[in-house]
Amino acid sequence: MIRVFILFNKAIKILWNIGRYESMTRKTLIAITSRIIIVTAVLLLTASAFSYFFWYKPKFKINPGKHAFSFIEKKDETNIKTIARLKQKALLAKDYIHEKGFNEDHCFLIDMRLPSGKNRFFVYNLDKDSVEIAGLVTHGSGSENETDELTFSNTPNSNCTSLGKYKIGNVYNGKFGLAYKLYGLDKTNSKAFNRFVVLHAHACVPNDEVSPLPICVSWGCPTVSPPFLVQLKTYIEEAEQPILLWIYY
Repeated sequence: MIRVFILFNKAIKILWNIGRYESMTRKTLIAITSRIIIVTAVLLLTASAFSYFFWYKPKFKINPGKHAFSFIEKKDETNIKTIARLKQKALLAKDYIHEKGFNEDHCFLIDMRLPSGKNRFFVYNLDKDSVEIAGLVTHGSGSENETDELTFSNTPNSNCTSLGKYKIGNVYNGKFGLAYKLYGLDKTNSKAFNRFVVLHAHACVPNDEVSPLPICVSWGCPTVSPPFLVQLKTYIEEAEQPILLWIYY
């Protein structure tokens, strides 16, 4: 792409000299320059497409390894803070789960403070007080702005992620295949069901961490990779009571 920009700059200089020394009309010069800009844009889009299909997309393994979603507790500062937040939320979740009649074996915790290229969807074992598996998950496209801060909203058509606790409801086959209804349980996500915010999968989500690169965004749904959703399906189907999903920051 750098070479494209260099060629573009050279072309502009050549056109400038032609117009200067051969009295080319300004209208003709603008017309030719516009064509060069269009060609350059097409070349840039082509380069981006090639970089996606031949460099980025191969990271998305269709059949991940046996331990693809296993969670390894590291000792770095970021991981220590992540674990601390997980245990804090899990402790609060236990009381809520017991009071509201949710599944008391596992809950799903999503830590939106972590970048999208890192595993931030955790299946938490409440009995063993530990993470069993972890995977990547999207945030809403309404957060795409000029800063690194995410934007959260409960407003319809905002395309934002809504923070709060969710009840995982019935399974169905939707636009993206296997999916689960989500019912917002807090004021911050009370409109989730009407906004069609559901738990589903999409091929744009990798199976492995890609940080510092980001992953794709959704319209507010917590979207995971297809193989990871298959793992979650096992937990959901084996649970005698609904599983609690908690998205927090």
